[in-house]
Amino acid sequence: MLENSIWKQYNETNSFRELIAKYCKIGEIDLIEDDKLLYNALKAKLTKKELKLFAMDSANAADETIKSELSLNDEELEKAKFKLYKKLKQDKVRFSFRASSIEDFE
Repeated sequence: MLENSIWKQYNETNSFRELIAKYCKIGEIDLIEDDKLLYNALKAKLTKKELKLFAMDSANAADETIKSELSLNDEELEKAKFKLYKKLKQDKVRFSFRASSIEDFE
């Protein structure tokens, strides 16, 4: 399903559901059920660079690998991680992952 996604480049499984629930402080039961729709919501809320950072950091890639892949230095990497995880905690981002947000469009 998500074979060619940025996520799959760095992660063996589609574990983004658990990670979204963890960082957004939302129960997995409340998340959009369809992985493809959930991943599309994630892509819509993050920039490509943020999505790649999220995928690589979740796959426990070494900081050196992340820095070279994203062309960042130590300080920029720390700021990028901080910004990414702060963004995931914002209400406007969190609510876009809820199942009820998809029902509003149906």
